[in-house]
Amino acid sequence: MASAQLKTYTEEDYYSLSEDVRAELIDGQFYYMAAPSRIHQEVLNFMNTEINLYIRSKKGNCKVYPAPFAVKLFANDDKFIVEPDISVICDPNKLTDRGCTGAPDWIIEIISPGTASYDYIRKLNLYADAGVREYWIVDPMEKSVYVYFLEQERFRVVSYTFQDSINVNIYEDLWIDFKEFEE
Repeated sequence: MASAQLKTYTEEDYYSLSEDVRAELIDGQFYYMAAPSRIHQEVLNFMNTEINLYIRSKKGNCKVYPAPFAVKLFANDDKFIVEPDISVICDPNKLTDRGCTGAPDWIIEIISPGTASYDYIRKLNLYADAGVREYWIVDPMEKSVYVYFLEQERFRVVSYTFQDSINVNIYEDLWIDFKEFEE
């Protein structure tokens, strides 16, 4: 008995989507995303502000992009385009008019109840394979943060709570103090 064949989508299909559709392209398949919750947006705004203020104070070259922002993880594979909640890119050669081509240095995903396994498993492995140096999973409902730092082709993980001040591994002196986050 023959099984149904899934259509494989590419970068061209991704950029053909309507602007009001939020989706990611992973291994040639679309994964549609619902509008984020208010708490999701508050966490995103807090973190985006903290990171931008730090980079500006240091006159740094890295750029911070909140979603929606397209990241083509693999330069030579047009079947993987994600939209992380926050992407930090330190190599200006990776930036294009459409977004980023190649692995960002730091990705932050703020999970929703419906995306937890997607962010903890599928994206963790995908980001490790792409060479993302640091990956944070922030869970506003559990008030937890998991920090994954790529060391010799595998992620080291440390867990935190919203009562902690967390050091960003790609910077020596950037700390995100979640006690300052107010809902």
